[in-house]
Amino acid sequence: MAINTDTVLVSHEEIEQMLDRLSAELNRDYSGQPLVVVGILTGAFIFTADLVRRLEMPVIVDFMQVSSYVGEFSTGELKIKKDLSYDIEDKNVLIVEDIIDTGRTLALLKQQLLSRNPRSLKICTAFDKPSRRVNDLVPDYNGITVPDEFIVGYGLDLDGMYRDFDDIRIVRKE
Repeated sequence: MAINTDTVLVSHEEIEQMLDRLSAELNRDYSGQPLVVVGILTGAFIFTADLVRRLEMPVIVDFMQVSSYVGEFSTGELKIKKDLSYDIEDKNVLIVEDIIDTGRTLALLKQQLLSRNPRSLKICTAFDKPSRRVNDLVPDYNGITVPDEFIVGYGLDLDGMYRDFDDIRIVRKE
């Protein structure tokens, strides 16, 4: 079965505009206050890098790698593969995610990080698929809402491939 990634859903220019809008919102909301940005590996590494370069407040960047799935099924438990290196107690924390789909893993992660007593905890996503949500999770900062399609590019992958596209493309199996 061949994979076709020719259909562009979100252009590079639209991603740049989204980054400008989100960074303006964050710069306004945090207005010089220090911020701990927690990028979720592996998909959010490109988005995280592009976003923090546009931020005007003091930023500490850290990363987590988490999962709550075995195959296609949620276990209901958060597995932390890589934890934070930085203590977030009494800090403003921004979780940066590439895409929110069902919201299961992110809801569990939010609960876990809230137990570490940050001053504030908000979520920023590059892409959101609210049609797939199974809970009431809503990102505080939403880049672009996308339809229920399997997409790759700008950090999102299929079996580790296609992260390097500078746009978002729909995956079609032929």
